[in-house]
Amino acid sequence: MPKIEMIEGADDGAIAAWFAQRLRAALAMSPEIAVTVPGGSTPFPIFDRLAKEALPWPRISVWPGDDRIVEEDHPASNVGKIRARLEPAGARIVPLAQDAQPPHFAVAWLGMGGDGHVASLFPNTDPRPNDSQAVRRLTPDPLPPEAPFDRLSLTIPSLVNSDEIVFVIRGADKRAVFDAAVKGENDLPVARLLKAARHKVTCFC
Repeated sequence: MPKIEMIEGADDGAIAAWFAQRLRAALAMSPEIAVTVPGGSTPFPIFDRLAKEALPWPRISVWPGDDRIVEEDHPASNVGKIRARLEPAGARIVPLAQDAQPPHFAVAWLGMGGDGHVASLFPNTDPRPNDSQAVRRLTPDPLPPEAPFDRLSLTIPSLVNSDEIVFVIRGADKRAVFDAAVKGENDLPVARLLKAARHKVTCFC
């Protein structure tokens, strides 16, 4: 497991500034970069702040880490919400497809559910660090009532194919699950991903 830096109490503005700094550092090393970002409620206010950063957005491709299988204009669509916030700034938004071949990511930004899922790698899907597929179609069980849809998700190998990983985790219950994963006290998807990671992990909590 790589080194994990825990950053306590950062607000949305601080997280957006940190992410922008990491993008600038990556762009200094490469003419174009790709990142993957989460859906859910937590990241979108951060995206709003990030979009105001003076970045060369046309050089940045943004992939959702997972998405509900719905039309982009559906309220449950992650890529639709990401596009609405970051495409006007100039970023290139890449919708997930089952046959997609994700690139190496400069940064993989992840969230985590209270059950330890990351992207749409829920415990019932038994995600594997040696998955032969880059993207999988999955059915969470139980289906979250607020989003009862099948999903497309990057797999663990796709997510850890990155220069670094950052989590944004809010709430004491989720923090306890994450801490237990770091200590090797559970085998939830987040624990499997952390074991497979080879580069720095930062967790805002």
